[in-house]
Amino acid sequence: MSITSFHAQPPCADAAQPLAILAQVSRRRGQVQALDGVDLALPAGQVTALLGVNGAGKTTAIEVLLGLQPADRGEATLFGQPPSALSARRRIGVMLQQAQLPERLQVGELLALTRSWYPDPRSVADCVALAGLDGLLGRRYGRLSGGQQRRVQFALALCGRPQLLFLDEPTTGLDIGARRQVWQAVRALVADGVGILLTTHYLEEVEALADRVVVLDAGRVRAEGSTAAIREQVAQRRVRCLTTVAADVVAGWPGVRGAARVDGRLVVMAEQAEAVVRRLLADDPALRELEVQRAGLADAFVAMTASSADAQEAA
Repeated sequence: MSITSFHAQPPCADAAQPLAILAQVSRRRGQVQALDGVDLALPAGQVTALLGVNGAGKTTAIEVLLGLQPADRGEATLFGQPPSALSARRRIGVMLQQAQLPERLQVGELLALTRSWYPDPRSVADCVALAGLDGLLGRRYGRLSGGQQRRVQFALALCGRPQLLFLDEPTTGLDIGARRQVWQAVRALVADGVGILLTTHYLEEVEALADRVVVLDAGRVRAEGSTAAIREQVAQRRVRCLTTVAADVVAGWPGVRGAARVDGRLVVMAEQAEAVVRRLLADDPALRELEVQRAGLADAFVAMTASSADAQEAA
């Protein structure tokens, strides 16, 4: 069955209002300030990617939005209501990193059970098509591979026709084909007006799906905007070439953030590529196979969160 359009529940009365909001939310866990004055708004019909290194506060932010833990300060709302409100919770779908499901139940039984919790559930056929569960309905959940279990978890998150979907590392453990199946489903849901909060360690997934990116660093919002806007916040270029100029020499040049030999080529990260290229050509007129690229989202993310790269997962 092809993925075309799978309608969510009717939209909110005011479609311009965010579906969920964190307003100046702070949350301490033990000695760690997991969130520190975080503002976050999740609009309808968009994928918002929440990025950060381990310990940045992503999981805490999601749990506060879901009502799984309270905010110490600030306010969290789902559809204008407290996250604990049943009427609000019935309008969301959740796929977390860890899930414990009855291993003896068949996939079809899990879908039937989850669908029974909602007044107007998505059809089994739609769930199967969106998550790529063909041939799995009669299989016991505990006998599925890790990737197949993730696809079942994705399907269960869609059963209630959510207007807001939380996807926490949804494609971990999936092969390329299954990952692209999830991407296709996400695009179909967004086209129907579903808002999605995505966390992922696959930055190519963010490039492919996200309308907005929010970078958390040590419990604070470090940057927010489109993927292009995030890249622009880091004025960085990557220069590659075959040259005899030593990497440690180039690393000391003004404006150079780093230089190394990779597969026999010199790779330079620099604020301005032009000055570096001119100096390389002056020092080595025989230089060849020169490439200059803009910084990608991965480069920008690493640069923004470098101060927290060694943080322990506390959120």
